[in-house]
Amino acid sequence: MTRGAQAQQQAGGPGQRNAITDVAGLTVGQAQDEQVRSGVTVILPDQRATAAVDVRGGGPGTRETDALAPWNLVRSVDAIVLSGGSVYGLAAADGVAAWLGAQGRGFALGHKSGVPVSPIVPTAILYDLDDGGNKNWGFNPPYRDLGLRAVRDTHSDVALGTVGAGYGATAGSLKGGIGTASYVTHDGITVGAIVACNSVGSVVMPETRRFWAAPFEIGREFGGLGLLPGHAAAEDWGDAKINPSPRANTTIACIATDADLDSDECKRVAIMAQDGLARAIRPAHSPFDGDTIFTLATARRPLPSGARALLTARIGALAGDVLARAIARAVYEARLPPGMGGRSWSMLRD
Repeated sequence: MTRGAQAQQQAGGPGQRNAITDVAGLTVGQAQDEQVRSGVTVILPDQRATAAVDVRGGGPGTRETDALAPWNLVRSVDAIVLSGGSVYGLAAADGVAAWLGAQGRGFALGHKSGVPVSPIVPTAILYDLDDGGNKNWGFNPPYRDLGLRAVRDTHSDVALGTVGAGYGATAGSLKGGIGTASYVTHDGITVGAIVACNSVGSVVMPETRRFWAAPFEIGREFGGLGLLPGHAAAEDWGDAKINPSPRANTTIACIATDADLDSDECKRVAIMAQDGLARAIRPAHSPFDGDTIFTLATARRPLPSGARALLTARIGALAGDVLARAIARAVYEARLPPGMGGRSWSMLRD
């Protein structure tokens, strides 16, 4: 067998759906309000999953991230929520927690009649309050109901683009959205990502429609255009937002794997996955972004004890690539909803 044939035999590739739900034990629910121009995305494991989080942006908005620290009591989750709506969007977790609690799903020190469990629902939000939607909600922001709608209707198929938490998102000066991707290794480990991209930075090279994430594209999952030859000027951010403002931007994501990672290993994967933002967005992790990445492990695939560090490194490296692909897919698939100004990627020309 030639070296090329051996490499091809050993290579992995995207899962069946090229989505985070290729990781066994996960479904995704999404809901949006077209008038408000915002929405919610829920990642739902079929049982409690080990999890961790890494926050790199300068303006994050989160809920229950401290609960995931390895020195604290709870290091697993019942669901992960990504939401629009800035601080109002954190209420999406209320709807998800209520649904989970009604199903008897959550953390409990003991089981006593009449004492409800405590669902653990870490959440991250992005800022879409100035996207032109009707935000005159008074005392009744819609996010609890959107969270409840999303968790009640989860599926293995994941819609991309202008949907869920990405409904009102913008990525640089382009329409942002929801993206997902996956990779299955030659030895059967699955790594997936889902992202709501609402970044300060641009996902495309200056004055082109070519994605910064192009070196990591598999097939034509975001157009197959490749990179243009040339040099990226140090201070040319291309289609980044011209006047970014604090707390007005964020890329929030969830990485998942079927490997039985512990909380420390999930944390390392989340740290390594942040490189996916740097591969796909320029600039990333700015003072104006709230970049937050969760990692969860469904533990369907046991890892051998003697090789855990190496396998964690492999999963983390793949997580960065998969997240970069998901970011590009989010913008590639996004379209302007009715009445929203601006540009989508499909409107660009080289």
